[in-house]
Amino acid sequence: MAAVGLLYVGAVLFVNGVMLLGRIPPKAAAPLNLFVGALQVLTPTYLIISADGETGRIMLAAGLYFFGFTYLWVGIDAITGWPDQGLGWFSLVVAVSAVGFAVHSWVGLGDRAFTALWLMWAVLWLAFFALMALDRPHLGPAVGVLAIGNAVVTTGIPGFAGLADWWQDSTALALTIAVAGLVLLAVCRPLGRVLAARTPASPAATG
Repeated sequence: MAAVGLLYVGAVLFVNGVMLLGRIPPKAAAPLNLFVGALQVLTPTYLIISADGETGRIMLAAGLYFFGFTYLWVGIDAITGWPDQGLGWFSLVVAVSAVGFAVHSWVGLGDRAFTALWLMWAVLWLAFFALMALDRPHLGPAVGVLAIGNAVVTTGIPGFAGLADWWQDSTALALTIAVAGLVLLAVCRPLGRVLAARTPASPAATG
């Protein structure tokens, strides 16, 4: 179930990244955000109920709610036109919490790959915080590239690999993810300038 959720989070991250590049308007991405947001609320609820009190599985499932709430909020804001500062501050909460989940993955679960994934998500949601809560619209294209990169590295590939039973935690995998994250950070601004539409869409879209 968690792998299914990751796969579709990859889809919505990609679409939201394209939106932040100004290639589609926020309302065009709203339906997918609402669909995936609902999935990311139902999925962890099922996982927690079926965990039978196993704290490791409950902890992992609990983190998925942050994705679901983000995408539901993005979809609602896109439809209503509500201001996005609240979503920006929520993104700071997500970023800080993601660091906590990374520590738990490393110390509590011994999961090196998911430690790297959680740290990449922390960086991405911190970028959402800067974009919306701190009102830095010029960061939109760079954050869009970060979102698209995360769609591939942290959600799409892990989700598909998990469904295919190809996902195997290892130090090499964790290092590969970490290196990919650093490269993504290095190229997001120049790539954002190249890929951005001439008239950027509203930075209200995220996640």
